[in-house]
Amino acid sequence: MVTAKAKIRVHNDYESVVPILIPELDEVRRFAAELHARGESWSGDVFGWRAEYHPQQAEAPLDSKLRFTPADFSIGESDIWFFSLMWEHGKDAPPVEFLDERNILTKAASEPSSPRS
Repeated sequence: MVTAKAKIRVHNDYESVVPILIPELDEVRRFAAELHARGESWSGDVFGWRAEYHPQQAEAPLDSKLRFTPADFSIGESDIWFFSLMWEHGKDAPPVEFLDERNILTKAASEPSSPRS
C-alpha cells in the first residue's frame, strides 16, 4: 500500500485534501487475474476499496462493434482513485488497463518514517 493525498470536491466551490491508501497495482492485477481465472462474478471490498469483476458474456453490448461483452474488473472510486482492467480482445488476451489518479496529489512510501529526535 502507498499513502497518498487526494483532492476531493466536497462542494461545488470547495475541495478538501485527505490522506488515502492506494494498493500496489501489481497486487491488484494478481487479484483480478485470480478472479478472471475463476470466471465468476464477484463484488466486495479488497485493499480497502469497493471492487467488482464480471466475466465475459457471449452477448454483444448494445450499440457496440464488439461481438461479445468483455470481462472486466474495477476497483476504487471515480474522481478519487480508480483502476480497471478489461479483457477487450478476449478472455485469453492481456487486459486493457485504465488508471484514474488525476486527483492524487502526492504519493509516499507505505513505510512510516521514524520520528525525529
